[in-house]
Amino acid sequence: MRDILYLETVEQAEALLKPQRIEVLRQLAEPRSCGEVADRLAQTQQRVYYHVKRLADAGLVHQVAQRRVRGINEGVYQAAARSYWMSPRLVGRIGGPRRARDEMSLGHLLDLMEEVQADVAALDRSAPELPSIGVSGDIRVRPERRQEFLDDLRRTLQDLFTRYGGAEGDAFKLAVACYPKEDDRE
Repeated sequence: MRDILYLETVEQAEALLKPQRIEVLRQLAEPRSCGEVADRLAQTQQRVYYHVKRLADAGLVHQVAQRRVRGINEGVYQAAARSYWMSPRLVGRIGGPRRARDEMSLGHLLDLMEEVQADVAALDRSAPELPSIGVSGDIRVRPERRQEFLDDLRRTLQDLFTRYGGAEGDAFKLAVACYPKEDDRE
């Protein structure tokens, strides 16, 4: 079972985005037959099989075993991943053409987050080492110093890109997001 399955097709999204199927998928975190899932959800086996078949067709669950029960072959299924991420491209941008991709636009930030999401989903989770770091924190800047802060941040990042931006060595992607946070001091 993978950690993350990145959903990039409308068919995958349609298969997943039904409340009954999400419940079936949760039950398949562990290998189970349709009969076992049906018992746990108090549904008919046929109904559960229908949902499992749709999930399997979309690659969201896999048959992991088969066993003979009362003369009938019964499939045992398991979810393909622990988490499912949906590509923002499935919805796309609504309301006209994209705005300019300037570094200060919210549209650029959303594009960047989509790129990070796709990159992380594509990482080889079986690799013995995935050197990575995630850092998050809150910063408070007075309005009159906002531009100074943004300029400092840009200079710091440009310095890192200059010092480590050569053509040799391991390749890393550095993405920094800075956006207003809802004030929670109230």
